[in-house]
Amino acid sequence: MKKVIKIIIFVIIGLIVLGTFMFLWQKSRPVVVEYEIISPEKGSIENKTVATGKVEPRDEILIKPQISGIVSEVLKEAGEMIKAGDVIAKVKVIPEMGQLNSAESRVKVADINLTQAKLEFERQTKLYKNGVISKGDYETSEASHEKAVEEQENAQNALEIVKDGISRKFAQLSNTQIRSTITGMILDVPIKAGNSVIQANTFNDGTTIASVADMGDMIFKGKLDETEVGKVKEGMPITLTIGALNSEKFTATLEYVSPKGVEESGAVLFELKAAAKIPKGVYVRAGYSANAEIVLEKADSVITVPESSIEFANDSAFVYVVKTETPEQTFDRKPVKIGLSDGIKMEIKEGLSLTDKIRGNTVDPKARKVEAIN
Repeated sequence: MKKVIKIIIFVIIGLIVLGTFMFLWQKSRPVVVEYEIISPEKGSIENKTVATGKVEPRDEILIKPQISGIVSEVLKEAGEMIKAGDVIAKVKVIPEMGQLNSAESRVKVADINLTQAKLEFERQTKLYKNGVISKGDYETSEASHEKAVEEQENAQNALEIVKDGISRKFAQLSNTQIRSTITGMILDVPIKAGNSVIQANTFNDGTTIASVADMGDMIFKGKLDETEVGKVKEGMPITLTIGALNSEKFTATLEYVSPKGVEESGAVLFELKAAAKIPKGVYVRAGYSANAEIVLEKADSVITVPESSIEFANDSAFVYVVKTETPEQTFDRKPVKIGLSDGIKMEIKEGLSLTDKIRGNTVDPKARKVEAIN
C-alpha cells in the first residue's frame, strides 16, 4: 500500500514538472502579431467645428402703448399674422383729477367767451349793415368770434382726450388703440383685459403689449470657443441642424462674429450670427435650439489613410509600408508629410501612393477565430 502511494506522489510531481516546463516553453516562444493591411484611398477631408445656439427672428419688435391706462380689450392672440397698422388692443384712459378739472374749467370759460363773442358779433353785424361802424370794426368783431369758436373746439377736444384719451376730431390717430408697427407674426401677448399699462417715456420702457416679428427672416445666434473663432470669417457657409424638426438641415451664411468674447464656465466664447435660409412650407418656431456646422478647412481629391495607422515621433510622422505579407508580415518604416485631419482620416501630402499598402491595427486572434467559424 505504501509503495502505491509513493508511486502516485512521484507521478503527480512529474506531471507538475512537465506542466511547468511546457508553460515556460510556450512563454519563451516569440508571439506572432498580425496586422490589418490597409490601402490608401483618394477622397476629401473636412476640418469642421460646431457652434450651439438657437434660431430666432432677426428683428423682434416690442409694441408699447403711448398712453397709460387699463386694457379694455385684446383683439389679437399669439401666432396670428398681422399687418402694420392693425389694432392689437385697446386701452381705457383713467383721467387724472387735476387735469380733468382744469380741462372742464377751460371748456366752461371757452363757452362763456364764445357766447359773449357771438353776441358782440351779431351787434356789430347789424351796425355795419346800417352803416354805423366801419368795415374794419366789423372784421375785428368777426375775427374775435372765429377765435372764440376755435378756442371752444380746442377746449372740448382737450377735455375728451383727458377723459377718454381720444377726441372725435382725431379718432383715427387715437393712442388708445395699440397698433402694430410692422407686418409679421405675433409671438407673444403678455397682457390681458383689465391689466394696467404704462406708456413709454424717458424714465420707463413702458408695458409690452405684444411682440411681433417677421418669421420669414430668421437668423442663427450661437457661440464659438476662442480656440476656433480665429478660423471663421463673415461670408462662410454654414449647415444648421434643428433637432425639433427631426434633425433637418438648412443652409446659412455667417454674417457676424463678435469682436469681444464672454467668459462662461471658464471658457471664452464669441457670439456668431448667421442668416438662415428656410425653405417655403417649413415652419420654424422662434427659439428652436440648433447646431451650426462650420467647415474651417477642406481638401478635395487627396490621398487619405486612417489616422490610427500613422506613428508620430517628435515632429515627424511615419507609416509602415508592407514589404511582405506571406509567409510572415514584414514592414518598412517610412516618413510621410501629413495634412488635414478630421479625427478619423488624415491627408498624406508626400511619401505614399495609391498603390502602396500600409500596416493598420493589430488583428485580434479571437475575432479571427469567430470569423472562421461563421
